[in-house]
Amino acid sequence: MDIKAKIEELTDKVKNDKEIGEKFKSDPIKTVEELVGVDLPDGQVEKIVEGIKAKVSLDKVSGALGGLFGKK
Repeated sequence: MDIKAKIEELTDKVKNDKEIGEKFKSDPIKTVEELVGVDLPDGQVEKIVEGIKAKVSLDKVSGALGGLFGKK
């Protein structure tokens, strides 16, 4: 499994689907396991969860900075 590609895919789902986003906030590990549909080792799931959190946070910061400079 390409973890980087999976992080990208799941980040899009977390950001664009309000219900999935809320589930991810309350129980990220369970949400990732459900979205992947495969039982992964804990270490892989944790890497994916951390990658999604980092990407979502980075996107929020990037959007906020763009707003400061009149960019979207």
